[in-house]
Amino acid sequence: MNFRTEIKIARNPVKAEHYQKYVTIGSCFAENIAGYFKYYLFNVLENPFGVLYNPVSICNAIKILNSKKVFTENDLIYDKGEWHSFYHHSDFSHEDKTECLNNIKNRTTHTLDYLTSTEWIIISLGTSYVYRHKEKNIIVSNCHKMPASDFIRELLTSEESKKYLTDTINLLRKINPAIKIILTVSPIRHIKDGFAENQLSKSSLIYAVHEIINTSSNCFYFPSYEIMMDDLRDYRFYEKDMLHPNKIAIEYIWEKFSACFFSDACLTAIKDIEPYSKGTMHRPRNPESAASKAFEQKIKKLKDELIAKYPYLGI
Repeated sequence: MNFRTEIKIARNPVKAEHYQKYVTIGSCFAENIAGYFKYYLFNVLENPFGVLYNPVSICNAIKILNSKKVFTENDLIYDKGEWHSFYHHSDFSHEDKTECLNNIKNRTTHTLDYLTSTEWIIISLGTSYVYRHKEKNIIVSNCHKMPASDFIRELLTSEESKKYLTDTINLLRKINPAIKIILTVSPIRHIKDGFAENQLSKSSLIYAVHEIINTSSNCFYFPSYEIMMDDLRDYRFYEKDMLHPNKIAIEYIWEKFSACFFSDACLTAIKDIEPYSKGTMHRPRNPESAASKAFEQKIKKLKDELIAKYPYLGI
């Protein structure tokens, strides 16, 4: 007797390799997936602009990279003792204006350089809702806890989402014509928008994404949202807030993702790396004990074996 409906995902026609480079960009789910890439020692750049939730913000980020935009004081706002960029997460905010601009400049330069040689980018879309700053008349990536009265909330149509995503893909391919793109809709529910509104928002994104992958080469879809809603449809797979997938759910989605996109050689590398990564997370109670010293030597041996087998690893 079956008590759930498991989503069967066919293996992607184009396989990803462990030695290749990856970028994740978008919602919190992009960070969740990047965590597994890091754990298994992939070469990955995680959310270079910080968390971005909607197609407009993601498109703006790639526009900034494509144009090599240099931010100045005129691009920043000052609020509650800090300088902020409406195109970046608050991780870039700083009480020192120069420091804020330098953080943005350095990350932009590094990201553009990384993108030119990366093989894969994973774009995680969170919502179709956007916030427009009234005075500047721009859709922002982050409101930086400024008063809600400063913004207008808008819902993108599926056609608008499709346009911004198409622009994003075209801009990415100007930077790197060979890049392969994985689009996914985040399984995290945006209940603050409302239950019906969240479904409308996600549905609009899913429609837009499927319109794109049907007409774009080297552009693929991974059903993160559908796995959470139709396969793991139980609150035991959520965190206490009942909105975010918990570790078990994220790990399950990662396993589905791995089986879909990774080559057999890549899956073998992951299996080989697991004992080493698990060991590096161990924190001994008594670092000077004989047992701890022996464990250190074991981890060093695993590391040496991995480097010998996979010379590209940066460990």
